[in-house]
Amino acid sequence: MTFTVQHLENNVALVTLSAESSRNALSLELMKSMSDIFDNLLNDSSVRSIVMTGTGRFFCSGANIDSFATAIDDGTIGEMVSELTSIFHPILLKIRASDKVFVVAINGAAAGGGLGLALCADYRVCDPNAKLAAAFFSLGLSPDGGATWLLPRLVGTQKAKRFFFNNEIWTGKMALDYGAVDELADSEDLLLRAIEVAERWGQWSESSRKYTKQLIDASTSTFMETQLEFEKLLITNSSLTPDFAEGVSSFLDKRKPNFGEE
Repeated sequence: MTFTVQHLENNVALVTLSAESSRNALSLELMKSMSDIFDNLLNDSSVRSIVMTGTGRFFCSGANIDSFATAIDDGTIGEMVSELTSIFHPILLKIRASDKVFVVAINGAAAGGGLGLALCADYRVCDPNAKLAAAFFSLGLSPDGGATWLLPRLVGTQKAKRFFFNNEIWTGKMALDYGAVDELADSEDLLLRAIEVAERWGQWSESSRKYTKQLIDASTSTFMETQLEFEKLLITNSSLTPDFAEGVSSFLDKRKPNFGEE
């Protein structure tokens, strides 16, 4: 099986890449499977948070290089790369715009498109021995998977440029020091910690989760005046939800709010 999906307590879904897919997760077949899985989870109102992890020494090592070689030989490489990105990139956009909290437990190597998948998360828990690499320059490619948009926002423009041009490989500790991951956890605690974060962040209202993600992403590429108008629109939308009424009521009653619960 390529991916396993488990529905855990507290509205958390766990997606685990198999050992084989962790090594070569981004073939066309596996990419389509990943797209279907995320479409189902992102449209599932019972899911508030998604945790994703790999197996063994790999979180997700990117595309299958053997398939690239075959496509180069038969003259279909352009069509293959275009189709891969046409499936992969919409997944990333849906995750960033969704109300679901996306947490990754980086158990091992995250490279190529797998790096983009990790960077796309709302929170990254990383094994100290994991490795983060772009690997595109070694292949004569420019980066994809959103890495050139996501990484500079986490670590800064020049550090991101050095990462790509020096073809650097970051350990979990280096990634934490640079701001590319949020925390480190040893292998025995990694998944439990990721689920804990997913549960905590997923407890908030749908509008709080969704709109805050969208506002923060927009903030780095808009003027403040535009951002304020965007904030006005979304907080007005939030104020019309049952969750807001529950938040006000719970505040006045001095109790914990129950967002999205009957």
